[in-house]
Amino acid sequence: MAGRKPAYRKKRYNRLGLFLVTVCIVGLITVIGVGSMSLSAKQKSLEEKELLLTQQIQDEIERTEQLTEYEKYTKTNAFVEETAKDKLGLVYEREIVFRSN
Repeated sequence: MAGRKPAYRKKRYNRLGLFLVTVCIVGLITVIGVGSMSLSAKQKSLEEKELLLTQQIQDEIERTEQLTEYEKYTKTNAFVEETAKDKLGLVYEREIVFRSN
């Protein structure tokens, strides 16, 4: 009978092992939570940056269109006449120029 355990005794759990496993699980959950918070904040900042860059792209596309229109205008006779009048003071032969004092 010395080799048998009494029926009324329960198995003893390794309390230190159970405590360490619990601490590890809580630690992992904490690390994952903090990591997800930082990733969420980073995602928000990147989304704001994306919106800003998208707006800048649209502005540059509009500016490109304006420059294309201006380039077409500079190739017309109206632009040449306007530049000649404004910068060089040239006029047509029978054109009358009125100057204010």
